[in-house]
Amino acid sequence: MRTLLLALTLASPLAAQTIETDLELVLLADASGSIDADELLFQRQSYAIAITDPAVVSAIENTLYGSIAVTYVEWAQTQATVVDWTIIADMDSATAFAEALIGPPRQATGRNAIGSALLYGKDQIEGNDIRGFRRVIDFSGDTMGNSYGPPITVARDEVVAAGITINALPILRNESFQNFDLPAAYEANIIGGPNAFVMPAQSGPEFTDAVRRKLILEIAGTTPQTQFASLLLDTLKEGE
Repeated sequence: MRTLLLALTLASPLAAQTIETDLELVLLADASGSIDADELLFQRQSYAIAITDPAVVSAIENTLYGSIAVTYVEWAQTQATVVDWTIIADMDSATAFAEALIGPPRQATGRNAIGSALLYGKDQIEGNDIRGFRRVIDFSGDTMGNSYGPPITVARDEVVAAGITINALPILRNESFQNFDLPAAYEANIIGGPNAFVMPAQSGPEFTDAVRRKLILEIAGTTPQTQFASLLLDTLKEGE
């Protein structure tokens, strides 16, 4: 009976209970006006593929607690939780999260409010019933636009002061940014906290690959520049 209850907990959004895990991870994905319906679905599919990649699941299983807690949020002028907090500890629970990610309709609307999005991610971490050894917001977007809400750096500093790391995945597909260094802007204005890093990605298959690699590093609690990270990414490449 105990095994059955544990399996049900792992494969479904969390009920009201305090659970200890290695990592609380907010996947904060761009759903602003520059992202059309096909691109929105592609982003969700990319995260679904990444979270169920054997190398990613292996990284989860080899954490201190053998599990992580993940929620998927889309941001625009408003923010919306697409998949609530879910404990992932094996391929079955990863698959359940991936399947839940594909179906829900678009809910976040409007232009850009990056500062508000970061604070929303912070609220999701602080308002749950999980005690994570580490806490991370995984931010992705194709803009530095911030038409609404608090300034980006003010929000970032508040998040980091709460003990939460922000990593960023700038999507390099918007032609208006051809002469603008989006990764450098994300590094200067968005990321922060221990082991924070930026991992740029082109749209298309490269985006899916970048998401997988980013998850590996976040789960392991390291950065792309460390020797340990290089070993992890080499292992991922060998498995392709």
